[in-house]
Amino acid sequence: MNSILAGLPTTVFEVMSRLARETGAVNLGQGFPDDPGPADVRARAAEAVVHGWNQYPPMLGLPELRRAVADHYRAHQGLTLDAEGEVMITSGATEAIAGALFALIEPGDEVVLFEPMYDAYLPLVRRAGGVPRFVTLQPPHWRLSEEALVHAFSPKTKVVLFNNPLNPSAVVYPREDLELLARFCIAHDAIALCDEVWEHVVFDDRAHVPLIGLPGMRERTVKIGSAGKIFSLTGWKVGFVCAAPAILKVLAKAHQFLTFTTPPNLQAAVAYGLGKEEAYFRTMRAGFERSRDRFADGLRRLGFTVLPSEGTYFLNVDIAPLGETDDVAFCRRLVERHGVAAIPVSAFYAEGAVKTVVRFCFAKTDATLDRALERLEAVAGRAG
Repeated sequence: MNSILAGLPTTVFEVMSRLARETGAVNLGQGFPDDPGPADVRARAAEAVVHGWNQYPPMLGLPELRRAVADHYRAHQGLTLDAEGEVMITSGATEAIAGALFALIEPGDEVVLFEPMYDAYLPLVRRAGGVPRFVTLQPPHWRLSEEALVHAFSPKTKVVLFNNPLNPSAVVYPREDLELLARFCIAHDAIALCDEVWEHVVFDDRAHVPLIGLPGMRERTVKIGSAGKIFSLTGWKVGFVCAAPAILKVLAKAHQFLTFTTPPNLQAAVAYGLGKEEAYFRTMRAGFERSRDRFADGLRRLGFTVLPSEGTYFLNVDIAPLGETDDVAFCRRLVERHGVAAIPVSAFYAEGAVKTVVRFCFAKTDATLDRALERLEAVAGRAG
């Protein structure tokens, strides 16, 4: 068996979710919302599966969805994309990332990774033959620095895999950090593989800035989005890939031999959803922001140190003030003794791990969040 995949341990997400089921804990570990997603988008998918085409759609995606992606990014991010030559649909963002890595790197090429990072990145880089070079980010703000980039980049750098907004740290990177990263990509002739699935889930009137839109980055960036995150339909697995034609042609060949295509009824529904009025996206963000504030305020009342959450479904707690030094042990006690499942952020590091930060998912109903807060009261040792 392949040593890279065979040697992978059971993920902490699986462990915590299993413990949550076994103990009846409130599961704030896995990142999915309680809400079923917009009814009109789901109705379009149902209508399309009953009355629409259910055989192979075009390998690059339904033309109507590719046009919708280009129109959406023009309206929301000021990007000008050619739907025919610069947009492709994949079966989720993870497939898009895997295909891009397989297409862009050869054994021995170096890939810059920013940790904490989505857990799929490192095994995919290694399986593609890439050599990881890490930029270790630090709480509470998780910002980029020139010193760290100098250490990570080298003449062998081929790809930079960058997640913005960043899961699990919940930071939305400002333009100055992106401009710094762009300078390094240009200087080292590296391709930026940008995982931007959380681009619409940003708070406090922030605006997502796509790296592909910065000077010098148009021809060297792969932009990846996700309908699952935009519409809170995480099980649909419909991803978007945007890149210059010369890059997209190679990415398409990798996609052809991975999933080849994506269910046409879901593509049709997403095409409809991407055309929704701006009010939908504002309301969606406001709802998640309200849940973030409700949960964060509750945690602070209990005595927890809450780190900033600028985007995504997550917020983090610094457990060092509680006298804790091991986030894995803390999360295990949390689920087994107190009935709340969370994720230790050290699980998102390959080296230099921060071991005193714990991630909670707040994309839940008020009742679920309140129940979790009631159980967490004993953990901080203070009354709410």
